[in-house]
Amino acid sequence: MKLPTLDKLFEDQLKDIYNAESQIIKALPKISKRASSGKLKEALTSHLQETRGQVERLDRIAESLGRKLTGKKCKAMEGLIEEGAEVLEAEGPGAVIDAAIIAAAQRVEHYEISAYGTARALAEQLGHEEIAELLQETLEEESAADEKLSSISLEEILPAAEAGEEEGPVSGQQPGRARRG
Repeated sequence: MKLPTLDKLFEDQLKDIYNAESQIIKALPKISKRASSGKLKEALTSHLQETRGQVERLDRIAESLGRKLTGKKCKAMEGLIEEGAEVLEAEGPGAVIDAAIIAAAQRVEHYEISAYGTARALAEQLGHEEIAELLQETLEEESAADEKLSSISLEEILPAAEAGEEEGPVSGQQPGRARRG
């Protein structure tokens, strides 16, 4: 890959983000179905709609730049989603699975926060103020999604997971032999 200019780097970053968001749109419905917490399901479903809006925003950015944002695969997101998919196969109490879903989702959010922050900084440096504002809007949504996941985790999921571990066995284990982390 050649990156002869800051402009080319900016385009490359946008393509990476675009593909990452596309991968997330495919993965979120499966992850949402696996969640047992109503609040977590709602947060994931809401973020799916928000992610679709973020892709539309990226389409507007591409149009304003006269470029297409397709043709690049975000390998980092592919790995994060693959790792998160392991949770879909896991066995255990619903609250523990929900905690694992949140852990995977927050890894994705942190990657997106980093990517959008970098893209916004590049846009600002290149004088694309309107694009920088659009990227900032998405960055704020990603940060809010991360905060919401933290809130759900701390207020509901982690206490329920801990209480569930104390009350009974982990799925597939003999009664009286509950594991403690």
